[in-house]
Amino acid sequence: MITNLKKYGLTTVFEQAAAEFKDLIIARVIAQHRTLYQVMTVDGPRSAVVTGKLAYEAAGQTRFPAVGDWVMVAPTASVSEQMVIHQILPRHSVLARGAAGNGADGQIIAANIDTIFICMSLNADFNLRRMERYLTLAWESSATPVIVLTKADLCEDVSAKIRDLAEVSVGVSVVVCSAVDQSGYESLLTYIQPTETVAFVGSSGVGKSTLINGLLGQTVLETKEIRQDDDKGRHTTTHRQLLPLANGGVVIDTPGMRELQIYVGDLSKTFEDIDSLAQQCKFRDCTHQSEPGCAVKAAIVDGTLSEERLKSYRKLQAEMSYSGLNDRQLEQEKIKRMFGSKAQMTQKMRAVKQRKHR
Repeated sequence: MITNLKKYGLTTVFEQAAAEFKDLIIARVIAQHRTLYQVMTVDGPRSAVVTGKLAYEAAGQTRFPAVGDWVMVAPTASVSEQMVIHQILPRHSVLARGAAGNGADGQIIAANIDTIFICMSLNADFNLRRMERYLTLAWESSATPVIVLTKADLCEDVSAKIRDLAEVSVGVSVVVCSAVDQSGYESLLTYIQPTETVAFVGSSGVGKSTLINGLLGQTVLETKEIRQDDDKGRHTTTHRQLLPLANGGVVIDTPGMRELQIYVGDLSKTFEDIDSLAQQCKFRDCTHQSEPGCAVKAAIVDGTLSEERLKSYRKLQAEMSYSGLNDRQLEQEKIKRMFGSKAQMTQKMRAVKQRKHR
């Protein structure tokens, strides 16, 4: 029966972690509707709610289950075929953003993902500064970002757009797709291996659902045509959901994000060029404003770095919820989101290691 869960990405690591909970069964969160979840169990999909204890002890939204999480559940006696979520298994990756209206708290977009497809259409939605935001979140998640440029059939000069993107996409693969002839779909599948999970993120109407339907080989997700007055797509996905592919991989569809606040991110990867230049500055504490011997300002003067990119770097740096924390504190916050505490992380890793050597 466990084969059913392997279609949803179950790996040996999560099986071993689940073995600690003798009286509970493992399941994966495949959809969320506010406080009600849908989980996939060995017996099929079930609705689920969190225990009062889990809700009481959760310090912020990132400590609640999210789509992609592996959880330990038990049947509830009060509602037929409903499960109760008692435990969230340690996550190996977390994609999170700042909660709307409250930058101090976070909202998990997806958990336990291997690859993040950042979708941006090649029409009026094309925006380099927005892409920098997505990459900052993606690099922090512990998953691998891949940029997916959609609606290539609506772009007169795709090569020019790719050249524009080069400044912000260092170290990131780029795939160009079109739903008209399904070009690029085979390239996407090379990033989706059996038991691996990918998440599609991007603004409303960039074509995420259309891409997923193409990968599924059938129309599962609702799609709509772009508006003619502003060349933008219409919002269709209303909640996050996880879907298995025929090749054994798993995809997570997410609603379009109109507001993309930074919760905590990795600017060193997104702005690797600026970090590299900063190391060449005369002063180690250079603010790249008016100091002599500033390599960053020199790069702007000679045209190898744009003023807009530096402004974006400063804006995101100031916006990050944990921008005042040092590297050690940032790592502690990341551990807290994934495991709860460093002690819990150590305990989980030790238990897995012991089982591997039996």
